Amino acid sequence: MKKAIADKAAALKPSGIRKFFDIVSEMEDVISLGVGEPDFDTPWAIRDEGIYTLEKGRTFYTSNSGLKQLREEIARYLRRRFELSYHPLKEILVTVGGSEGIDLAFRAMLDPGDEVLVPQPSYVSYVPCVSMAGGVPVPVPLKAENDFRLKRSDLEGLVNEKTKILVMPFPNNPTGAVMERDDLEEIAQFVLENDLYVLSDEIYAELTYTGKPHVSIAQLPGMQERTILINGFSKAYAMTGWRLGYACGPEHIVKEMVKIHQFCIMCAPTNSQYAAIAALRDCDEQVEEMRQAYDGRRRFLLHTFKQMGLPCFEPFGAFYVFPCIREFGMTSEEFATRLLREEKVAVVPGDAFGDCGEGFIRISYAYSIDALKKAMDRIDAFISRLRAQR
Repeated sequence: MKKAIADKAAALKPSGIRKFFDIVSEMEDVISLGVGEPDFDTPWAIRDEGIYTLEKGRTFYTSNSGLKQLREEIARYLRRRFELSYHPLKEILVTVGGSEGIDLAFRAMLDPGDEVLVPQPSYVSYVPCVSMAGGVPVPVPLKAENDFRLKRSDLEGLVNEKTKILVMPFPNNPTGAVMERDDLEEIAQFVLENDLYVLSDEIYAELTYTGKPHVSIAQLPGMQERTILINGFSKAYAMTGWRLGYACGPEHIVKEMVKIHQFCIMCAPTNSQYAAIAALRDCDEQVEEMRQAYDGRRRFLLHTFKQMGLPCFEPFGAFYVFPCIREFGMTSEEFATRLLREEKVAVVPGDAFGDCGEGFIRISYAYSIDALKKAMDRIDAFISRLRAQR
């Protein structure tokens, strides 16, 4: 018999996040801070619209690209929030979560051997999606001393004739790092000088805490025609299970993404699309309430880490902190495993997000303040015990 499994599938490593999630599911009395999923219920305006569309029997296929009304609403949202102008019928594709948009972009744009610059630590799906599309992922280590922001100097020397795409994973999962306009301008100049394209994953665009609006690299001169912007509803609108995202970009690229999407997926869930229209029209206030709650949790964690003497740079985006645990002389996985076994607190090892995440752990604050307080007490007891044993 011929070998059943493709080499590129066999070479994929399981997600380091899911590994600990699976362990947690079999334990009792565990406080899990490992999964990046909002603890808020989906706002009622969104749920009501989803229920109403089911009652009305709106359960048929939509256009492959998504409901026209939703794409028009996405275009209005991007214009009013980020000063971006996209043609709703030609430059916007509704996807099954932001993750499908990432996969489609790579599959539409990469030929075998094309290289993709992937800043790390970053979301676990970029590297496997590049590989499955036949591309070659090239890790770009981000530095703690730069607050895990991408610098032009990080990219110098990594570009050759095969380099095609730069991933921009900001606001960042797992570090919480953000890129402000000055940061983006030097990266945009590098992209233009080297004739690159950008995949900008902005799923956390609504969850920033600098006091300034999020800036997309697509806003900068000459960049919208080079950028595939990925966003969605999972994080800001607490809609993870609704599985809805979108991709925006140049018409000729989106057209190819739609072709792949129509053969593999057909269309995103219909009632989720109707619900997303309500999200964009009616839920700015609820998004802001959730953002403020996350900010309070973020500040609580930073204050607690300072009291513990655990180094942690201040993150200004998403809902993660990325404290350094190098002082304890163990790997991130060893630290996370012992913390889980000894104190029943689940976090994610930093190296799950790339080798340069070694020496850190990711803690999500998409959990109640009560859960965070209990978890911090347990972490404090754990590291105090480790320090006493030295």
